[in-house]
Amino acid sequence: RLILILDLSGFTLYVSASPLTTSCFVHVQHGGKTAFLTSPDLPPLGESCVRLVYQMTGSDPGRLNMYVRPEGDSFDFLLWSSIDPSDSWIIASIDFRNIAAKSKLVLEGIINPDAEASIAVSVISITPGFCIVCTFEDKHFCGYNNRWNPNLNWLVGGGTVRDSPRNLPADHTLDDELGHYMYVDSVYITNLQEVAQLVSPLTTSVLSGCLSFYYQLEQKSSNSFVVYTKDRRGHYEEIWRATQAVDSWSLVEVDIEASHSFQIVFEVTFSSIDGGHVALDDIFFSSHFCSNKTALLLDPSMANCDFDDGLCNYSQNHEDNTKWTRLVRKPNPFRFGDHSSGMGKTAVASWQDYMGYLSGPILPANLQYCVRFFYALSHFGITEDALAVYIYDDQDKVLEKIWSIPKSQTRVWIQAEINYHRQEPSKIAFVSICQNFWNCGQVALDDVTVSQGDCQSPGGSWPAHPGECSFDVGSCGFIQDNKDKSNWHRRSGMTPTSFTGPKGDHTTGVGHYMYIEASHMRRGYNARLLTWQLREFTGRQCLTFFYHMYGLGTGSLNVYLIKEKTQETLMWNRKGEQSISWLKAFVDYECEKNHQIVFEAVRGRAISSDIAIDDILFKKGPCKDASKRFTEYTVNNNKITFIESLSCQEDVPKH
Repeated sequence: RLILILDLSGFTLYVSASPLTTSCFVHVQHGGKTAFLTSPDLPPLGESCVRLVYQMTGSDPGRLNMYVRPEGDSFDFLLWSSIDPSDSWIIASIDFRNIAAKSKLVLEGIINPDAEASIAVSVISITPGFCIVCTFEDKHFCGYNNRWNPNLNWLVGGGTVRDSPRNLPADHTLDDELGHYMYVDSVYITNLQEVAQLVSPLTTSVLSGCLSFYYQLEQKSSNSFVVYTKDRRGHYEEIWRATQAVDSWSLVEVDIEASHSFQIVFEVTFSSIDGGHVALDDIFFSSHFCSNKTALLLDPSMANCDFDDGLCNYSQNHEDNTKWTRLVRKPNPFRFGDHSSGMGKTAVASWQDYMGYLSGPILPANLQYCVRFFYALSHFGITEDALAVYIYDDQDKVLEKIWSIPKSQTRVWIQAEINYHRQEPSKIAFVSICQNFWNCGQVALDDVTVSQGDCQSPGGSWPAHPGECSFDVGSCGFIQDNKDKSNWHRRSGMTPTSFTGPKGDHTTGVGHYMYIEASHMRRGYNARLLTWQLREFTGRQCLTFFYHMYGLGTGSLNVYLIKEKTQETLMWNRKGEQSISWLKAFVDYECEKNHQIVFEAVRGRAISSDIAIDDILFKKGPCKDASKRFTEYTVNNNKITFIESLSCQEDVPKH
């Protein structure tokens, strides 16, 4: 069963500093084991915090999701999700990034077939500002959590709470006995080195700026009051420590520069029963630094490069006989092209007694970086010197080697991810060394990106784009058409038939893709893969995907649009063998009705006719890559128009 419970007074919706109480969720739709609640239209919002009070019971209750639905968009963006059961109400705090358009919040409850399973929602509030901001006047205390200790805990002070034998202060927010704050008192400890922790909600967006709070510290004997940040992996970093007793409310301001999600931890340690007390109130956060310094922002384009328009900010040391060159290949069935589109340029080191050195720009010190790139090999033997990544300082002195090439499949693009952190300014360098002719060949490098943060703990408020599918964790809701002659199959690695199909997926080289197995089909048989029902949208939308059509007997790949109660219309197609590489397709279209997109593969004249697709992406707005040719379809005039670019003749769709 699925239970969605309103507060007795209905939901409480905060859209400004003044709360407005209303029964805000008015639409409930039950669909088997799934139920939805949709809010009324919300005005454009700046930085906001959504708080949800919920409970999920049973050993495996299901899942509770919260989405934001921007006006005029085909997709709902997942803000938050939970599968954890609990015997009590839980407070979830979700940072809500700037939304320029009107939007709705959507709650989705997915219940599992368990007689004891239930999902309940009590209160939803939306307040301006960040979720770590708290005055402790809210009855849920802004989602802050006391880490339970049998002897020492953060307690609520002020108001009618007067259970401490000590003379505690008045609240700072209201400056009277009606307000509230949090405090820790050593009178309750029974052991030495007792610790109390008050932990903020986990930020769901990357925050850098000024954290401020007020505190009092009565210090009769040894105690400590320390503030930390804590990341998803449990790593603590101290950001402030009290150094002296303070008998009145004192303001603390401390700068935070984080490239990942984190929690604020307020920790108090007492060594004796005479340690006194610590009080805390009015926690605020501003995106402006306390010291008025300018935020140090890493421009992603500074260290990113796809090599299509040059070496970007990368350079070579020609004194070392460096042999990195940019190479472009038109799509063909014999030699693989670049990773970005299959028809662009890549950096290639040709092996014959040389050292190739390609170094990037200087990156600021004392920051965590995630380096991602794609590499491909075509050579006789494998050595770790084929490709390695080093860190150099700003004087071109090597600091450390952070990556070397593992044993890899040849002639397929493989993604590498590396985390590194240095205390000094540094730069990354891609080094390839050939020591003898018989162990050498070619190594190719493409799509280098550098971002702040941990590769495994990405920042940002949104998860993956809801209109994006790499097929690495499933089929993303795509549907097999039961009226066709065959099916699409999800696979990794090579296809079973020789001389056709990809050697690996496009996303990472070791992930999954969808393909048709021609050896299981007759000539002319088709397999159709449909999107779920997409909502209407305003303006244009760009559909991009990668396709692989290699093999002498290759048939055709078609993309259709199906509108409500109308026949499907062809938007894009290719026929025959195209390339041994993954190629990128662009389809620009508009549709103000609910619709579906169909990917149809038709088996060709021979078993060497496998066709594959990967990395499908729907993005609001027209296709912006002017250097590529894309196919444009307009619903209103019911015809196909092929837009040609004079600089890319080979991208004209074939009929």
